[in-house]
Amino acid sequence: MRLAVASVAAVMASSALAQAPETDFRQRPPQDEVIYFLLPDRFANGDPGNDDGGYGPDPLRSGFNPANPEFYHGGDLAGVIQKLDYIQGLGATAVWLAPIFKNKPVQPTAGRMMAGFHGYWITDFTRPDPHFGEPETMKALVEAAHARGMKVYLDIVTNHTADVIQYRECPTSACAYRSIADYPWTRRGGPEGVAINDGFRGDGGADDFARLTDPTWAYTPYIPAGEETVKVPAWLNDTLLYHNRGDSTFRGENSIYGDFAGLDDLFTENPRVVQGMIEIFGDWIDEYGIDGFRIDTAKHVNPEFWQAFVPAMMERAKARGIPNFHIFGEVYDPDPAALARHTRVDGLPAVLDFAFQSVATDVANGAKAPDALQTMFDADALYEGGVEAALHLPTFLGNHDMGRIGGFVLKAHPNADDEELLARTTLAHALMMFSRGVPTLYYGDEQGFAGEGGYGGGRQDMWEGQVETYRTERRIGGLRAPYDRDAPLYGRIAEMARLRASDPALRRGLQFGRAAAEEPGLFAFSRRLPDQPGETLVIFNTGTTPLTANIAIDPASTHWTTSRGQCPATSVAPGVVRVTLPPLDYMICVSESSAQ
Repeated sequence: MRLAVASVAAVMASSALAQAPETDFRQRPPQDEVIYFLLPDRFANGDPGNDDGGYGPDPLRSGFNPANPEFYHGGDLAGVIQKLDYIQGLGATAVWLAPIFKNKPVQPTAGRMMAGFHGYWITDFTRPDPHFGEPETMKALVEAAHARGMKVYLDIVTNHTADVIQYRECPTSACAYRSIADYPWTRRGGPEGVAINDGFRGDGGADDFARLTDPTWAYTPYIPAGEETVKVPAWLNDTLLYHNRGDSTFRGENSIYGDFAGLDDLFTENPRVVQGMIEIFGDWIDEYGIDGFRIDTAKHVNPEFWQAFVPAMMERAKARGIPNFHIFGEVYDPDPAALARHTRVDGLPAVLDFAFQSVATDVANGAKAPDALQTMFDADALYEGGVEAALHLPTFLGNHDMGRIGGFVLKAHPNADDEELLARTTLAHALMMFSRGVPTLYYGDEQGFAGEGGYGGGRQDMWEGQVETYRTERRIGGLRAPYDRDAPLYGRIAEMARLRASDPALRRGLQFGRAAAEEPGLFAFSRRLPDQPGETLVIFNTGTTPLTANIAIDPASTHWTTSRGQCPATSVAPGVVRVTLPPLDYMICVSESSAQ
């Protein structure tokens, strides 16, 4: 059975507000947010009636098998509504949902049957997946979040759809990529046809694409019987609107034109696809009042698509009364130059900060010295808009594709005691929560989830589920009851969020490096608001022994108050403050500038 409208209202009512709603929450700029990223299927099961999505009891049809880590486990949108108080209690102000659109329930992947619980195998872009709930449930979730002053971000996909299109040349195996040089776009199809490559690199118009009438330029694509109309909107069922060149190896041209792990790769250069995607996701803004998009596989789409799509989304959001719509793309690359390119060339307003994730993890683990982190921050000038734009970059410590910070710490220190594991994981979160960018928490990290890492190794059930490895894995801070607000990391992260919320400089202030040791140890930076006196000084000890050090600061900063730790009351000399800090710890000091 589906969650009835009356039941939706009951779920909303049961989610009592933890604080008075913030009526002007949409006026908050992106850098003010603390994002909580979750997979609806693994977060909370609010409506057991939709566990099988209405497909029946056969797991190979419904995809529901809570004992299999690659199948649906029962979490849904109603569950997210019920746990909004838990999320807000952690200090999060925005909820980022992994894709909630209707998916192909089961499909063969990597030689075995897997389910679309993660949300990236979309067949219907216009409605929620039935495993997660009905459209009215999604509307109820947005309304419940907004009533609390919280925002809702959707994870969207424009690069591909579910794997529906097949190729006759390779019926039982993956198809190798066939290049444009060897298999040109043609009038009739196939390498023997009349090549018309010009115009298909993003600068062609509708007339150019109209010349393509046969999709067999590289392979012979077809849609299996019974799936001819499975995709919604209907235009997505046209094989001419896909690249049809075989599997990507994620290098060179096939990074753009190849099928992502066999998924149907959309011909995003085609104006019909561009306009279609603008219509799809503009409607989600109009209909649901969504506050932002995380864009999946953004690096695998041609820049010209984003140059049209992003302004259209910002315009739709502004017309809907959403002035601070937050768009950030997934560019899975730890190189700041590669990340910045997609803001300068593609026109993406922001990208997920994979560079921060990589370096901050290594610094917290003692594998790199703090100077590596400062070098990474120095590259902020590369982004379109420079250091100010870098304030909008979502920073994170792990995710559903790579694994969790707890797992990275545990892997780097397998023989460490619980105290050290907790201290290093706390330190990593502090590096994220107080440095420039938008802190992005991965669901379950606050409960100490670790996991084996890698793709799928960090997608645990928040409740006590049936996957044995999830139930028995070592937790950072110890094993706790589900959704335990007394879990050590929950409390520590909540305190960080409170400190960040109470100090505008920690949210909106530009960042200035103050000290960065070449061995594990001292790292310090100041956050300062433009044209305002004073600074907030954040100091870390990434080493395993106590440190005492002098730190160069603004000479006008002479008197200090403590936000966290034991800060000195005064500077020891103009432009110098002396601090003492325990190992694997941090402090936050706020100056009372003589100019005030």
